[in-house]
Amino acid sequence: MELTKEQAQEIIARRVAREFKDGDVVTLGIGLPTKAISYVSDDVHIIVQSENGVLGVGAYQDDSNRDPHIINAGGFGVTINDGGCFVDSLTAFAMMRGGHIDLTVLGALQVDAEGNLANWCIPGKFTPGMGGAMDLVVGTKRLIIAMEHTAKGAPKILQKCTLPLTVAHKVNTIITEKAVFEIINNKLILREISPYSSLDEIRQTTDAEFIVDLTA
Repeated sequence: MELTKEQAQEIIARRVAREFKDGDVVTLGIGLPTKAISYVSDDVHIIVQSENGVLGVGAYQDDSNRDPHIINAGGFGVTINDGGCFVDSLTAFAMMRGGHIDLTVLGALQVDAEGNLANWCIPGKFTPGMGGAMDLVVGTKRLIIAMEHTAKGAPKILQKCTLPLTVAHKVNTIITEKAVFEIINNKLILREISPYSSLDEIRQTTDAEFIVDLTA
């Protein structure tokens, strides 16, 4: 089934939200990962940390609650849940580096079968810098990559990343509009096939060897 970019991202964000457990402290990367906050189940209460110094991020702002001073790390206006707070950059990064984040969700340019992640630089093209990604991926207890399965038709899940790495051997889960993979002991394992895809399509659009195990 051919999906629009918006449809694909909604499918991914909804599936990511199912990974959140009650009480989790979560950091969501700029772009697609932040959309997952809109689909968290009402009976699951998470604490969202933003690396610019917000703990307790809520939904995006709308016309009824505009405040230009409250933004997430991507510069988008957000609300603050009851009990939320603001901290300085030093404290925000201490949370990330100190192992206090249960779950981090990031986008990717490439991810590979060994759990390596490339998400910050394409050689020869302008990049504003890595930001807090390196701190997040090293300190988090679990790392989920949320991304579209391909980019302009080219696979993004590779046997080995070809772009400069953000981190090596840290990715636990990959969620795309086509599938959910886990990486265990440097092995890529297909856990779920999206209702909008098929095993044949996943094989055709994944440039990495993987094991099919849909029983977990």
